[in-house]
Amino acid sequence: MATIKDIADKLGVSVSTVSKGLNGGKDISESVRQQVLDTAVELGYKGRRRDSEHRTRICIFIENMEFESANNFGYEIILGFRQAAFKEHYGITVLPVSKDFQHNEHYDKYMMINHYAGSFILGFSKDDPWMKDIESTKFPTILLDNFISKNKNVSCISTDSDEGIDMAISHLIKLGHKKIAFLDGSVGSEISDQRMAAFIRSISNHGLEPDPELCVYGYFVADSAHYHVPGFLDRGATAIVCGNDLIATGVISECMTLGFKVPDDISVIGFDDLPISAHLYPPLTTVRQNRLDIGKSAYFILNGLIKGIYMSKVTLRPELIVRKSTGKCRHRDIYGSKTHDNDSVIKKNPGLYNSFKIKKEIDRK
Repeated sequence: MATIKDIADKLGVSVSTVSKGLNGGKDISESVRQQVLDTAVELGYKGRRRDSEHRTRICIFIENMEFESANNFGYEIILGFRQAAFKEHYGITVLPVSKDFQHNEHYDKYMMINHYAGSFILGFSKDDPWMKDIESTKFPTILLDNFISKNKNVSCISTDSDEGIDMAISHLIKLGHKKIAFLDGSVGSEISDQRMAAFIRSISNHGLEPDPELCVYGYFVADSAHYHVPGFLDRGATAIVCGNDLIATGVISECMTLGFKVPDDISVIGFDDLPISAHLYPPLTTVRQNRLDIGKSAYFILNGLIKGIYMSKVTLRPELIVRKSTGKCRHRDIYGSKTHDNDSVIKKNPGLYNSFKIKKEIDRK
């Protein structure tokens, strides 16, 4: 592991200058301090205080995710993490961050300056600035629903999307549904792509032909439904699977606004099992992610990384929670079969959809 002397030797400055640069000394110039910090990150310096203060400080960075109330997706994840970390007396900081913040702060440098031993990162997308930094980070880092390959310091925690989506599709098929739509989260999100792939794969495995116009990206918010549900209904969908429960609340509301009863006319399934899901009208059938277990598992993985136990991916099992938003299929005519959705998988992620088409053709041969 690099030392202060290694940094000083590389820069040709004194050890005291390096120490001042690392600890915010006021009597050196900003340019010298920046050189010290950049060199420290380059050499993988983690600090002599790592075994004491560093090992007690962890940061949970969170973006694009609500977490302050029990109905928020991130609430139980953070609670589970804190519960698991309690006996070890780690000091945990929860810090919401933006893309602008990430542009202005290099990840390793920020971790080092603030004496963090490691971090748990929630809600990031693949194009976040820090995702590039994390590819080569020296700090133990856990990502929720994102994966970085070839860096032993980074692990991924997630819930099995393939198993969860297949549970939903199997449930609907048993109820007689064959025209099933999927309203996903944001395009460009790794978890959205995983769930889109899982949906198409499950539909195909059950002997149905995936309709790309019924496989649509939206956003992880209820308002997505307003833009896409009318097209699903025009194309004859009898069931809609959603990328999360918030989308599902919007789908139920939009269906009712358009005069369709849930589940008499159309069935709806969510993903997450937020506390609000059991209190919707009708109560929502959904795929449960155990968010307390996600948080606890993230802590155990991070604690292992800090102690030199390296893991790649940890995937938790989902559970299908059947409530009253799903029922037996009521077939109906297709009203607008020529309707096209600009957010369909064939337009937003043609590579993903075409890969399944190619594989299916190969399997047939």
